[in-house]
Amino acid sequence: MELTWFWLTVIAILAGSLASLATGRKKKMPPGPKGIPILGHLHMLGKHPHQDLHRIAKHHGPIMYMQFGFVPNIVVSSPQAAELFLKTHDLVFASRPPHQAAKYLSWEQRNLIFGAYGPYWRNMRKLCTLELLSTLKISSFRSMRREELGLFVESFKESSKLHVAVDLSAKVSSLTAEMSCRMVFGKKYDDKDLDDRGFKTVIQEMMKLVAAPNLGDYFPFLGVLDLQGLKRKTKALAKVFDDFFEKVMDDHVRAGDRSDQAKDIVDTMMSIMQSGESEFQFDRRHIKAIMLDLLAASMDTAAASVEWILSELLRNPTVMKKLQKELEQVVGLKRLVEESDLDQLEYLDMVVKESLRLHPVAPLLIPHYSREDIKVNGYDIPKESRILVNNYAIGRDPNVWTDPETFIPERFTGSNIDVRGQHFQLLPFGSGRRGCPGIQLGLIQVRLIVSQLVHCFDWQLPNDISLEELDMNEEFGIVVSRANHLMLIPTFRLQN
Repeated sequence: MELTWFWLTVIAILAGSLASLATGRKKKMPPGPKGIPILGHLHMLGKHPHQDLHRIAKHHGPIMYMQFGFVPNIVVSSPQAAELFLKTHDLVFASRPPHQAAKYLSWEQRNLIFGAYGPYWRNMRKLCTLELLSTLKISSFRSMRREELGLFVESFKESSKLHVAVDLSAKVSSLTAEMSCRMVFGKKYDDKDLDDRGFKTVIQEMMKLVAAPNLGDYFPFLGVLDLQGLKRKTKALAKVFDDFFEKVMDDHVRAGDRSDQAKDIVDTMMSIMQSGESEFQFDRRHIKAIMLDLLAASMDTAAASVEWILSELLRNPTVMKKLQKELEQVVGLKRLVEESDLDQLEYLDMVVKESLRLHPVAPLLIPHYSREDIKVNGYDIPKESRILVNNYAIGRDPNVWTDPETFIPERFTGSNIDVRGQHFQLLPFGSGRRGCPGIQLGLIQVRLIVSQLVHCFDWQLPNDISLEELDMNEEFGIVVSRANHLMLIPTFRLQN
């Protein structure tokens, strides 16, 4: 029976591939490399798809067609092309494709990140923007951030006295996890409350599963067979999150009403659910989906950004010294950096932008989805195409950036280029309708953590490792982090 099913699947795939080729000949598709039957271009992707697509696009152009199994993909690799898809024709490409891992991990794609575009998604985004990620709500957690950062700095001081190496990657991940938990859930949860593997490991596993090339997505006939075991792993992980979030909500029900000042984000969502006043059906599944969005987005992306920024500062001691000098001038050497200082730290802002250019934490963003057939720049873009915006390639475009592989924060001196989606040569948070609604919170977290690390400590590599030997290898997922943890020796530099 299984063998018969396999051959029926192969025949269906071949028929679909031939039909797709016949249709493609009638249309003016974007240029692309030559594929092979059935797989299309899947065999061209390795461990780092964003790097592979960047390399291939150099030969085929900034709007490139590639076929992954049954799925047509349009790879976008320049600022001008990104503007066409994310601004000029934003409404056509504002949806998300069906995605097997996201289906199980986001309660049938009820979340903001993977939800299909439509009335429900628009109302959910409005809720997040006005209620959960507003300036007022973000400001209400300011004292919490100050408290957590104080504990974070203290945790390094003992290592500084002993002159021993610390796992900076693990420390930053713990900090962002604790900040996220207090902001979203109202209190810290121990790692074991989620799973024996802990928050960071489970969130990273989720990011890898969602980004993993899944045959079930590219060949729907194969989805039921789960040849790679991804469905099994994803369902198991989804149960971990579901059990934990149910416990969080039950804890909030037992705690009862709290004052507006003490309300965390789950309190706010539970109040909306209980009031019945939302513009769409809003139940526990929606709360769990948004909790996962907020936890993953505020924890993993911030931690990865900080790791890459510190890595580049270590490799560029002159930039490190210049940033420390700015911090000394604005803050002095007798206190920690406060959020009120951030607006005056112009060079810090340049350093963050330059790191986000070279190391976009979501190098392929989240795939967009064509809701209809459309012509873009003279090319036919078929309905249901996936649009992959290659941030990694855009940040290295030699037509836009001088000496693009080099870390030069000064390139932003006197520049109005921002990271909020208005300038298409720098899109770390996306743009248009699907741009990240948590930009403000993300930038505050990253700039605060980096400024404390650089202001309070000098850093050196252990075991006489030279700066040239610093490992900069990547671990691919929706969020691309360092492949190996950053181990550093701190030296406290403030005046007690």
